[in-house]
Amino acid sequence: MAITTIMSLLENKEFMEFLRLGVVYVHLVACCVAIGLVLTSDIAMVKDLVQRKLLTEHDSAHMESLQTSVVVALIALWVSGIVIVGIDYLDKGTDYFMNPKLQAKVIIVMMLSYNGVLLHRLVLPALQKAGSLLNLGFSARMLAMFCGSLSAVSWMYAAMLGVGRPLAWKYSLSELLMAYPVLIVLGFLTMLVLTWRAKQTDAVDTHHRAVASAC
Repeated sequence: MAITTIMSLLENKEFMEFLRLGVVYVHLVACCVAIGLVLTSDIAMVKDLVQRKLLTEHDSAHMESLQTSVVVALIALWVSGIVIVGIDYLDKGTDYFMNPKLQAKVIIVMMLSYNGVLLHRLVLPALQKAGSLLNLGFSARMLAMFCGSLSAVSWMYAAMLGVGRPLAWKYSLSELLMAYPVLIVLGFLTMLVLTWRAKQTDAVDTHHRAVASAC
C-alpha cells in the first residue's frame, strides 16, 4: 500500500514540481549559508594576516565552529542536490546526465568535499598549533593558502553555475570550467602577495625593535 502511494505521488507532476521547489529552496539556503561562512572566515583570515594577529583560544574555537557549519551545509548540498538530480532524472531521463552544467557542478562540489577534508585534517590543526599563517612552515603555508583560495572560488563558482540556467546545454564542460583554475590561481597569488608583504613588515618591525634595544 505504501509503495503504491509513493509510486502514485512520483507520477503526480504537480506534486513533483512542489517537491522540487522545496528541495531547491533547501539547496539554495545551504549554499547561501556556506558562502557567508566561508567569506566571513576568509575576510577574518586576511584581516588577521595584515594585522599580524595571533590566534587566541576563542579564535580557534570559532574556526572549528565555522568549519563544522560549513561541513553541515556541504552535506545538505549533497543530499538536496542528489534529490534534485533524481527528480529531474525521473522527468527527463538519462539524457539529463549529459548536461555539461550539471557535470561542472558535480566536479566542483567533489573538489569542495576533498578540499574540506584537507582543511579539517591538515590546515586547521596546523594553524591552531602555529597561531598564525605566517608562523607555518613553507609547505604548510602554501597548502593553507591554496586550500583557502580553492574553497572561496569553488563556493562562488558553484553558486554561479547554480543560478545560471541559461548556461545549461549552451557551453561545453571545458568552456564552463575554463575560468575555474584561473580564478583559483589568482586567489592563491593574491594570498601569496599578502603573506609576503606581511612577512616583510614583520621583518622590518623586528629589525627596528632590535635596533631600539641595542640603543
